[in-house]
Amino acid sequence: MIRSWIEAMRLRTLPVSIAGVIAGTGCAVMLDSFKAVPAIACLVFAILAQIAANFGNEYYDYRNGIDRKGRAGFRRGVTEGEIDPGAMKWATFIVLALAAAVGCTMLFYGPWWLLIVGVLIMVFALAYSAGPYPLSHHGLGDLAVIIFFGIIPVTLTCFLQTGSWKGLNIIIPASFAVGLLAANVLIVNNYRDMEDDAAVGKRTTVVIFGRKFMSLAYLLSGVAGMVVMFPVWMELPLWSLAVPAVYIVLHLKVWLKLRQATGTALNPLLGRTAVNLLLFSLLFISASLFA
Repeated sequence: MIRSWIEAMRLRTLPVSIAGVIAGTGCAVMLDSFKAVPAIACLVFAILAQIAANFGNEYYDYRNGIDRKGRAGFRRGVTEGEIDPGAMKWATFIVLALAAAVGCTMLFYGPWWLLIVGVLIMVFALAYSAGPYPLSHHGLGDLAVIIFFGIIPVTLTCFLQTGSWKGLNIIIPASFAVGLLAANVLIVNNYRDMEDDAAVGKRTTVVIFGRKFMSLAYLLSGVAGMVVMFPVWMELPLWSLAVPAVYIVLHLKVWLKLRQATGTALNPLLGRTAVNLLLFSLLFISASLFA
C-alpha cells in the first residue's frame, strides 16, 4: 500500500518542479537578492503542487477510463486496485490544501495578487487531467508545462526574493529554458504511452504528430533551452559556458537512446531527462554565485 502511494507521487518527475525554483533562486543570486525563507516556501509549494497534480492525474485518468492495467508507464495504484479511488481523490485535495497553506506564507514577501497566481496554479494541477477540457488530452500539456513548470516558478521565485521585476533580461531567458527542458520530460512520457493514449482518444502531441516528429522536438527543445540562455551566459564568467556544454552532451545521450527505446525501456530515460534538468539548474545556480 505504502509503495503504491509513493509510486503515485512519481518521484522521478519531481526534479521538474524543484528545478524551476532552483533556477529562479539562481536569478535572485545573480541580482544579489537571495532570501532563503521565500525560496524554501516556493520549493515546498512547487513539490506539493506537483504531487497533487500527479495524484489528480491518476484519479481522473482512472475515472475517465484512460488507464489500463499492466501499462508500460508508471504503475497506477488506483487502476491496479491497490488504492481506493475515493482515497486518491481526497489525497489530491488534501495535498492541494497543504500547498495553498504554504503558498499563503508567500504573502509576507509579496503582493496580494500572488493569491490569484496560486489559485491558477492549483486549477492547472487539476485541469491538466480533469474538467470538461483536460489539457493533457488535447495536445496542450506541453505548453502548460512550459508555463507552469518554467515561466511561472522561475519568475515568481526570483520576484519573491528581489521584491521587484528587475533583471528581466536574466529571468525571462532562464524561465523559458527551464520550461523547454521540463516539456521534454512530458515528451518522453507521452512518447512511451502513444499507443495506449491513442486507443482511448487521449490526443497528446506525440499522438498528434507522431514519434519521429516529437523525437526531433525533444532534441531541439533541449538545444533551444541552452540557446535562449545566451543573455544569461553573457552575465556570467566565461567558464560558465561549460554548463550548457555539459547539458547538451547529456541531452544528446538520452536523445540517441530515446530514438531506439520502446515501452518500459523509456521509463529510465524519463527519469534521466528530469535529472538532467535538475543538474542544469544546480550548475546554473552554482555559476550564478560568481556573477
